[in-house]
Amino acid sequence: MSSDEEEWVPFSRRPGWRDVTPVPQDDGPNPVVPIAYREEFREIMDYFRALYFADERSRRSLELTAEAIDKNPGNYTVWHFRRRVIDALNADLCGELDFVSLISLKNSKNYQLWHHRRWVAEKLGPDSANKELEFTKMILARDAKHYHAWSHRQWVLQSLGGWEDELDYCAQLLDDDIFNNSAWNQRYFVISKSPLLGGVQAMRDSEVGYAIEAIAANPENESPWRYLRGLFKGHADLLIEDGRVSEACLKVLKTSNQRVFALSLLLDLLCHGLQPREELREVVQRLSSEMELPVETMDPMRSSYWAWRKSNLLPLPEAS
Repeated sequence: MSSDEEEWVPFSRRPGWRDVTPVPQDDGPNPVVPIAYREEFREIMDYFRALYFADERSRRSLELTAEAIDKNPGNYTVWHFRRRVIDALNADLCGELDFVSLISLKNSKNYQLWHHRRWVAEKLGPDSANKELEFTKMILARDAKHYHAWSHRQWVLQSLGGWEDELDYCAQLLDDDIFNNSAWNQRYFVISKSPLLGGVQAMRDSEVGYAIEAIAANPENESPWRYLRGLFKGHADLLIEDGRVSEACLKVLKTSNQRVFALSLLLDLLCHGLQPREELREVVQRLSSEMELPVETMDPMRSSYWAWRKSNLLPLPEAS
């Protein structure tokens, strides 16, 4: 029952509650800053304490916790007691997920809500995977960087399954917003964790192409640059050997004013031993001798960092 939709009826006037003696909140004899609770909230919690102290795991206890959660979704004691009642009654778990979905409309960043939802989904098992993935999609459609939704989605995939369409979902999100760093993070999670794709090694070739295409379209977007590095994490030799990486850097350095990320990756390649071809060598020589002014202009906040990077740049061998 929602007080926003109909007049709220006090428990003292409801049939079936006359045997319950409410337990007021005990703030001690001289509370320093007593909270002025609304009368409706006060009565709900007084009756909740009565059932909680009696450990009454009944249908009315379930209904009462729903009202208490509606008024304060952050009360972890109410959520905890609700789980005990659900277990005792063997209550409808699919209906419980619907209840949580309703609460999430106004309180989607509530920790207790997500903990409770995971508890329910875990009890339902793999059959709940699709419903949970759809639930997180709904949340992410409203807030693409919702931490709780992403965390829950990853837990669902690893615990309950549903990997089949996840890479396509990431692609869809990135088609909508290529700057969505959460979607880039999820994409890496999928290629590295999915039991269906074979891991980063199996996906590296195609994913390098995907990242470079995104870089070419938006060189100022840091996410695909980071993603590209992640594809070669722990394998600097492979990063150097893949000519597409240095070529992507060269193209950005020649055609774009947004060169900071290309410079950073190129310097990493050189420090790891890249032997550049002639065209890239010319760009490197210019960076080595004249890069202070353009880099300071592009990235003044990290001018000291760039000076340090230059000081660690090994001299290039003479061209053969």
